[in-house]
Amino acid sequence: MTIEAWRITGQSQIDSYVGRWAELAVLLVNELSVARAHGRPVDPPADRRAALEEALTRQGWTLGRALTGADADRLAGVAAELRPAFTGDVATLNEALVRHAAVPNLHGDPPVLAFHAPGADLVDAWAADAATALAMVIGVGQGRRLRSCEADGCELVFMDVTRNASRRFCGLSCQNRAKASAYRARRRA
Repeated sequence: MTIEAWRITGQSQIDSYVGRWAELAVLLVNELSVARAHGRPVDPPADRRAALEEALTRQGWTLGRALTGADADRLAGVAAELRPAFTGDVATLNEALVRHAAVPNLHGDPPVLAFHAPGADLVDAWAADAATALAMVIGVGQGRRLRSCEADGCELVFMDVTRNASRRFCGLSCQNRAKASAYRARRRA
């Protein structure tokens, strides 16, 4: 059987499962492992747990239980493991898949597809599911859609869902800074 994702006129067709977990990977990396964003230094959050819960709530994630400080610290490690996938490093992603025991299975009632063991704790479950989603995006030839912002002084990552996979910046502020910088460079020349 062949999986033909992204075949309709070049538009990326990411199913809800893959998209959801890839978005979580982006959120974790951007919230917990970025030192510079939009040209400015980013201080690590004083309270990782609270910052992460706020970011998850902003993105519409609901937790069955409260995150602990230990969960937040472990998720920071997961974010560091997932970050290289956005720059094309699949070896680190493979290591994360093994370390967090990513294995497809159905559990719950009604059955839900997951890529973590039914008894996995929250961090290992999220790590396995997010790493699997990134691997699925890369595995179907769409790895170029996992990007890191090209603006100077910005380390944010994103998943490019534009039709032709041409997005270069995490957002308009970085795009505008890059365009203004290029304009000033042309005026000086």
